[in-house]
Amino acid sequence: MKKFIVEFGLGTDFHGQDVTKAACKAAKDAISRSCLCGLEDYLQNGSTESDVVIEARIAVSRPEDVDCVRVAEVFPVGRVSVVPVAGGLTVDGLCIPAFGDADQSIEAAVAAVTVYINK
Repeated sequence: MKKFIVEFGLGTDFHGQDVTKAACKAAKDAISRSCLCGLEDYLQNGSTESDVVIEARIAVSRPEDVDCVRVAEVFPVGRVSVVPVAGGLTVDGLCIPAFGDADQSIEAAVAAVTVYINK
């Protein structure tokens, strides 16, 4: 496999303290910065489903709570693996139970998305 691109993203969940929601936002932020315009030319007769491999390393405060399937669904192409790791950030915010808050914390996630081409 050849590395095609690496991009980073940041995501937060201001209400609900949901590390998966923050991880999904971080993954979306990373891919929104990338235009893989040469991908089809590089693949030629290849498939974006079988020949594109994506690794999303997601740093959050509680990696064991990340729903990797939900995060993988953010990516429109490729075979995706999501690797939650310890990191991210939890900071004080404002607790508004009507918004789904269990406490006053805000969860932040950082994503490093690497796209590989299987050629």
